[in-house]
This record gives sequence, structure tokens and C-alpha cells, in this order.
Amino acid sequence: MSTLPLPFFSCASTRPPFSFSFKSSSPSFSSSLFPFQRRQLFRSNSRRTTRRFSSVFYSLKAKEMAELVQDKESVVAAACDSGGGKPEVEHSRTFLEARSEQELLSGIRKEVEAGRLPPNVAAAMEEFYQNYRNAVFQSGVSNAVEIVLSNMAAAFDLILLDVEDPFEFEPYHKALREPFDYYMFGQNYIQPLIDFKNSYVGNLSLFYEIEEKLKQGHNVVLMSNHQTEADPAVIALLLEKTNPHIAENLIYVAGDRVIADPLCKPFSIGRNLICVYSKKHMFDAPELAEMKRKANIRSLKEMALLLRGGSKIVWIAPSGGRDRPDPLTGEWNPAPFDSSSVDNMRRLIEHSGAPGHIYPLALLCYGIMPPPSQVEKEIGEKRIINFHGAGLSVAPKISLSEIAPGCENPEEVHCITFLYI
Repeated sequence: MSTLPLPFFSCASTRPPFSFSFKSSSPSFSSSLFPFQRRQLFRSNSRRTTRRFSSVFYSLKAKEMAELVQDKESVVAAACDSGGGKPEVEHSRTFLEARSEQELLSGIRKEVEAGRLPPNVAAAMEEFYQNYRNAVFQSGVSNAVEIVLSNMAAAFDLILLDVEDPFEFEPYHKALREPFDYYMFGQNYIQPLIDFKNSYVGNLSLFYEIEEKLKQGHNVVLMSNHQTEADPAVIALLLEKTNPHIAENLIYVAGDRVIADPLCKPFSIGRNLICVYSKKHMFDAPELAEMKRKANIRSLKEMALLLRGGSKIVWIAPSGGRDRPDPLTGEWNPAPFDSSSVDNMRRLIEHSGAPGHIYPLALLCYGIMPPPSQVEKEIGEKRIINFHGAGLSVAPKISLSEIAPGCENPEEVHCITFLYI
């Protein structure tokens, strides 16, 4: 099946849909700003509703931002008038009130001196800022200074918010879209990092096919490689114009690192997540291995319940971690899949009670936020960030009914399924 360029991409791609070669090109991006608006009401109501998490923020167009600020101020005022009272945690406005790079960075030191921000987190935030700033400036966009300041002020505010009042993730976390839309915040934070002129989506017709199956009540599992911490936003950004239902409703099987790292947590709240412990980190602390195993069982049960309802689309990286370059050649290849993870998803699909389908997915975006060269045990890795193109492609669904007749036993079916993906 041919590779189909998205309508909003300015160049057509003729590369094979599962190609992993990539070249950068001239920067081109247009973005808008989002407001400096505190989210106290959201947190103060969290324990009475479903919110127990933190996430990354959204950047809206200037007019939309002004309306959003006005709306949120009205909501806060109404809550206070109705006896909502002030929030449980008195949140510092240091980052929300910053109007320059100097004020933003000095705010980090101010929060450390006030004892509200751990020094190690502060150091990571400052490095995070510099790397994001450099990446946005690589794009050549004219208002890069404003984009960086507004995006990083919001991100810093959310990081501090979580340090002050940490969130805990349930086995299944549903993306929070109101009273503030954290999904859209994440979209616009990552958007300045993608070189859309050198990005592509392959087999677009299959994404339309997937959307139709979801509308019919079917479940879909995307077996994918995993490249960066920004994968969910990259996938959604590449599909939001053509397949918004997939972009907004994907449920990601996510490792515990993205819900524990202070810099990652603000980027996770706007995504639908099934939270698990990766096998790669299962025995980092041997005394916690049994707790992690039981937590994974709970997460599998949550996923089974979700699939019973039908119309669910789940993304999983059976490798259990991100792709990394070959240490000798420097070439990037998908990390090997864990056959047991593939088989677990097959079983969940088959026993959900709703029709289910498995599609292989290929993702290319390592240039935007490459992982460390080696798997690290400690949380708090260095974030390297670049302005770069991205690619996404899906292959035809795997038909177990066509595979099974040529196999002599169930184990052979599992092996061939694994090799096919």
C-alpha cells in the first residue's frame, strides 16, 4: 500500500511506509501563545472528582487564550462565591507571572531558596529550558522568544504544582480535558518541535479503516515501536487533521517512568494511559518487584474491562522501552518485541467479547527527543530536544484466521504472529 502524505504537509513523501531513514531540512512552523493562568480550582476540586494527576499545558491562539483566561477567572470567582474557598495548597505564582527569560530562570532559584523546589529538580528544569529554547529557535519561527517563554512558563508552573501537591496515577488514567484542556496543551507544547515540511504519514487509508472499525464497536490494538517520551503527542499531531478520533482517544500503555519523573508528569495528564511497570525496570529495586507485578495485574484487569465495552484503541510498545541506536553503527532500528507482551494483547482482544484487530504501527521521531544511549535505572534523565521531522505508518491488520490453518499447534500461531509484527 502506498505512502500517503497528509493534506497539511507541504511535501509529498514517496518513502516506504516503514522506512527509518530521515533527513532534516529548513525550519518552518507557525504557533500561537497560551495564557499565564493558574489552575488552582482544578487542583482544589481534584479529590472530589477524577483528577489525581499532573500534565503538560496547551498553547492556544491569542483570541482563544484571552477567552480562556476570562472563562477560568470567572470559574474561580464563582467557586469562591459559592463557598469553594481557597485551594488546599497555596500555589506559588512565580512562573505564571514571569514576563522574560531572566524572570523565568531567576524564578527557579527563587523557588529553591523558598524551599518549594528541590535543587535537583531545579537543575533539570533549567537544562530543560535551554534545550527546548534551542530547539524552537532551530525552527526559524519569527516569534520563537514568545513561544518558548509562554510554553516553558506553563510547564514550569505545572512541575512546581506537582512538587507542591503530587498526583498519583490510577491503573487507568483518562485524559483530563476540562475544566482545562491538558490534551491540547500537550499538543501545542510539542508542535513547535516538529518539522512538518519533512514529516509524513504512511497508509493513511488504513487509519480511516481503523476509525470505521472503532465506530462499529470494534477494538483495535496498535503494536508499535517506541522512540521518545513525546511519542503520544507526535502521533496525535500527525493524525489530528485527518483522524482526530484516533488522535484524541488513543489509550497508551505507559511505563511508570512517565508518571514518576517530575519533568514527565506534566506531559502525561492529557493522555489516556494504562499504567504499568516495564520489565526493563522490574528488578531495579528487588524488594519492590512483587508490588510491581501485582500492579501490572491490576492494570491488565483494567484494560480487559475497557475492551469489553468495545470501540477502544490501544497503543502498546511490546519492546518495553524506547528504540536506541546501534552502538557500533549508530543506526536506529526498532527494539525487539517481547513475545509475551504480544500474546497478552492477543488474548485480551480475543476474550473482550467485542470484535478486535491488531495492526502493526511504525513511528519515527527519535530526532526530536532522543533517549539516553543506555537504559538508566535512575529517574531524571537528561532531555536532548531538537526541531526535527517525524514519520508514522500503519500496516494491514494481522489476520489470525489466515495464519492459524497453516500451523500445527497454538504455540506456532503465537510465534508466527510475533514474527509478522
